[in-house]
Amino acid sequence: MKTDLSPAPLAAHLPPAWRARYDASWRLMRADRPIGWLLLLWPTLVALWLASDGLPSLHLLLVFAGGVWLTRAAGCVINDYADRWLDGRVKRTKARPLVAGELSGRFALGLFAGLMLVAFALVLTTNAKTIALSGVALALAAAYPYMKRHTYLPQVWLGLAFSWGIPMAYTAARDAWPPQEAWLLLCANLLWTTAYDTWYAMVDREDDRRAGAKSTALLFGDLDVPVIAVLFALAGLSMGLLGHRLELGLVYWLGLVAAAVFVAQQFAQGRSRHPDDCFAAFLANNRVGAAVFAGVALHFFVVST
Repeated sequence: MKTDLSPAPLAAHLPPAWRARYDASWRLMRADRPIGWLLLLWPTLVALWLASDGLPSLHLLLVFAGGVWLTRAAGCVINDYADRWLDGRVKRTKARPLVAGELSGRFALGLFAGLMLVAFALVLTTNAKTIALSGVALALAAAYPYMKRHTYLPQVWLGLAFSWGIPMAYTAARDAWPPQEAWLLLCANLLWTTAYDTWYAMVDREDDRRAGAKSTALLFGDLDVPVIAVLFALAGLSMGLLGHRLELGLVYWLGLVAAAVFVAQQFAQGRSRHPDDCFAAFLANNRVGAAVFAGVALHFFVVST
């Protein structure tokens, strides 16, 4: 499944040489594949809604939606830069712009720096505590691509990187260090991300094994599907504890039920362990995140009416 977000309308007005570089840059940032942005956006929006009691400012919505897009794009760029040794050996990634020679490594580093600078400029419009936390976000994003060389847990590191927008959303909304509920939400998201990114890692498991890359898919081996089930269950339990702690209403719990149904559907597909089915299971997590956010947003809507 691939959503067509082609940059063609703008690229059509560029000289041919620039047009090719623009298109390659667009693909390098995975701007044509919004699934990563959405999976990062949903928990960030949940945090904003909870931290703002259902009424986040338009300013913060724009800052975090833009920041999520920029940091995800930057993460993809630095990931491909670090994975040049690996991507050419993996069927799914061997046509990526850096491996195919469409862009240089120096260009990729410049693009990464530019994206992160724009994201940091957005953070500068918030407050000092959020700015301080953004330094951790940069370190997490920059270090993630190298985890698969040295540890079997790059999916856990990605979960931490994908969760760091949660404490940042709290500090931006409240100008105070994140409360316990923010860290509980971070733990839930860490578990969820590790689960769905293990589906993703199962797509490339054999190629990774031959190339010498590491992942949770290789670490879990034949226990991969049961471990993913445990991770999802713990994530759901954490979200249940969060709802109980914050005394969230019925619509929140209905959102969790819907999310649980979408998770169950993933196992109906992914249990085959076929790469196409695992990729479909990974993509289905967009519905999981949307259901949880809908439950949170509707809770505050019902309370306010």
